[in-house]
Amino acid sequence: MCGRFSLATDISVLQEQFNFEWRNEITINPRFNVAPSQQILTIGSDGEKRIGTMMKWGLVPYWSNDIKIGYKMINARAEGIDEKPSFKTPFKCKRCLILSDGFYEWKKEEKKKQPFRFMMKDDRPFAFAGLWDQWDKDGEPLYSCTIITTTPNEMTQEVHDRMPVILEEDEYDLWIDAKMNDTEYLKSLLIPFPAEKMKSYAVSTLVNSPKNDIEECLSPINSL
Repeated sequence: MCGRFSLATDISVLQEQFNFEWRNEITINPRFNVAPSQQILTIGSDGEKRIGTMMKWGLVPYWSNDIKIGYKMINARAEGIDEKPSFKTPFKCKRCLILSDGFYEWKKEEKKKQPFRFMMKDDRPFAFAGLWDQWDKDGEPLYSCTIITTTPNEMTQEVHDRMPVILEEDEYDLWIDAKMNDTEYLKSLLIPFPAEKMKSYAVSTLVNSPKNDIEECLSPINSL
């Protein structure tokens, strides 16, 4: 699964790299330890431009009667995604990018779990493949999302048996295009990101608690 990540990159850098606009003016603060149920930055399309939107992490399907289902929907497995009730409709036409500059996974080591941070080798931010939905059963619309996961690459498998789907830059626009309905092609994108383009290092157990949203979460453990 992917249950924690960071997005500490300045918003101006993100807008330049991902070329998106805000639908409404939003203040984005650096995030060092993003956790489920929190608001996260997503990018979709209005048919012409990329649009940045804040959504709750944890998908609440439009048909659900209980908003709490979102706590179980922080990830969507790529396998069979076009057949599962919670994900098949969003997979057809409600796909988004979820921006990050690093994600955390935990490796079991004897009696403890050691957290690791995974990033791009060049330190650039990247985009998870995400799905979103709109829930309207509590008055004000709730926009929520989930991160798609797949099998691990050669690097992440040393720590965990799943990894988030990270898209290549030339795949962004097709992924967020609601008119793109070639499900077989879309499923072909849900593969492990090349390990040779990534790096990882051990970090402090500070990231174990979502209360610790501090810069030290990003630091290699031997530098603290």
